Amino acid sequence: MLGVGGIVAAILAVLLIGLLLAQTEDEFTWGAYGQQIASGLSQGAIFASLALALVLIYRATDILNFAQGEMATFTTYIAWSLMNHMPYWPAFALTLGIAFVFGAAVERTIIRPVEHRPEIVVVIVTIGLLIALNGLTGWLWGAEVKPFDSPFSLRAIDIGGVTVTVQDIGVFCVCLVTVALLWAFFRFTTLGLTMRAVANSQDASRLLGVRVGWMLALGWGLAAVLGAVAGMMAAPTLFLDPNLMLVVLIYSFAAAVLGGIDSPLGAVVGGLLLGVIINLLGTYVDFIGGELRLPSALAVLLIVLLIRPQGLFGHRVVRRV
Repeated sequence: MLGVGGIVAAILAVLLIGLLLAQTEDEFTWGAYGQQIASGLSQGAIFASLALALVLIYRATDILNFAQGEMATFTTYIAWSLMNHMPYWPAFALTLGIAFVFGAAVERTIIRPVEHRPEIVVVIVTIGLLIALNGLTGWLWGAEVKPFDSPFSLRAIDIGGVTVTVQDIGVFCVCLVTVALLWAFFRFTTLGLTMRAVANSQDASRLLGVRVGWMLALGWGLAAVLGAVAGMMAAPTLFLDPNLMLVVLIYSFAAAVLGGIDSPLGAVVGGLLLGVIINLLGTYVDFIGGELRLPSALAVLLIVLLIRPQGLFGHRVVRRV
């Protein structure tokens, strides 16, 4: 019920903003407003993919992976290299497989040795991984911007008076299909249910004979897959360089906190909602424009932390003292 209520509240908030703008903006049209929402949903789908990756790792290990964006950038460069030798979609699928192995290997070799250390140690390790991957990416592929082809055209389509591009629709659909497949995996497969059990209680899962270590590695692998999808969808718009996902990671952190850092559904809704909010603010608030969209996202993050720290879909933690 809380999840449905949060979704309804988000939709009503967007409609209310439109009604307020219709009363105050002389040049306001519902068609242009719908176009900004559609564009925001396309961007928000990318935020949602990376935010969900952050939430998956946090739920399983209580770790915020600050290197998630750089892992996504690294695998996007791998995709770029593969696409020079094969068509887009085979390279896309192969990149997802490589990303999965890469994410699982990071957990087994880098995170596992410090898993039970103080939280600050793990934070430092993930920040160190961020720096290392950023430097390695620049060393292997260079720092210059590279064009990254999109499988979708820029042809405009009119949908009920709202003009959107095929690329916007394609990015939205790819990210949401990926999220839907992941939801089905966790909901209907034995392996997915086992991973959910590990996320809820590692100790109880060990008592039941679950190989918790491998489940955590699997979670990191799936998170890396989501990051790779986000990177490959973002690269055609943002262009490919070693800092491709740095800003996207900040937006995704804000989306994860907005939705609830422990809620996969919240990560998806938070990402979509943040994409729409940032797009509307940049279009209709003159002093924000394109330059202050990132500070606006951080302002949204601050407001959420002040009013509802657990986010729209998160659970309040109660401790007995």
